[in-house]
Amino acid sequence: MTDDNLSKPEPALDPTSWLAQEQAFAKLCESIRPENKAAVFDALAQAGITRVEVTFDGYADSGQIEDVAAKAGDKDTALPAVSVELARAEWGSSDIVRATHPMPQAIERLAYDFLEETHGGWQDNQGAYGDFFFDVASRTITLNYNERIETSEYTQHVF
Repeated sequence: MTDDNLSKPEPALDPTSWLAQEQAFAKLCESIRPENKAAVFDALAQAGITRVEVTFDGYADSGQIEDVAAKAGDKDTALPAVSVELARAEWGSSDIVRATHPMPQAIERLAYDFLEETHGGWQDNQGAYGDFFFDVASRTITLNYNERIETSEYTQHVF
């Protein structure tokens, strides 16, 4: 008795096709970014929020948002109790999926998406850590990214 799956060779990976798919996905992600940022920044501005800091940490194939903190001027404040609709691209599809999220989850969703767009695998091996700063007045999101790297050097001398 033979296993049909064992006798079939794996299909060859076509790097040109994969690259085209990756470029199409990146372009789709970039196309929805202004709309998503506007939705979040509009809601934050309306609530009087001036700045949001999101901290993240990844390690050993696991990664998470550690904290989302908001400020109104110099004072710590709660995020507004509103929901925001975000658009999202899915790998391998040209469709854009829309979903409504409470503000904390919307901010986390943007952070996770930006991490995947800029540093896919940020949670693997030694991982990475850092923060995002959402500046409401300038409508910018700044990512400060620190990648942990483990190295090893071996030297042998025979005389």
